[in-house]
Amino acid sequence: MESCAECGAPLDTRSCDELFRTLLALDHSRQAPWGPLHGVSVACFLLQHPSRLPADDGAMAWALVHAYLEGGLDEVNRLVGRACRGNSHRAKGMPGHDVRDVAPPRLDAPRARFSVTIQDVAVDGAFPSSEFTERVKAWAAATVDAWSRGA
Repeated sequence: MESCAECGAPLDTRSCDELFRTLLALDHSRQAPWGPLHGVSVACFLLQHPSRLPADDGAMAWALVHAYLEGGLDEVNRLVGRACRGNSHRAKGMPGHDVRDVAPPRLDAPRARFSVTIQDVAVDGAFPSSEFTERVKAWAAATVDAWSRGA
């Protein structure tokens, strides 16, 4: 069976890209449980598919995943709020937003398969709402674990 070159997920019937597009459509519906977890889901996907990391090398993604694991959506919303305020034209000359120790602990992405991937979160490809929050939390934890241990 073929697997994703970046996250190691088995590519049963749909690619990680296809699943990500499906997840984004659900996220953009702004309905729970998908909408509120949009930032965390995107962060997990990017960190598990590092060829897509933005110019910040995943610093904000790393910060979002950590915020979620440490304080749930409340902490994520505080972090995003600080980032938005820091990007405001009113913030000229003010210190930038604080994302703590945001850089992933390694320069190279993990090479081993992540223990939880977008394939696991998708379940049957439809990202069922039942236990979605728990699956995203496991996805975030697996992402941090792999980057932290240098798998």
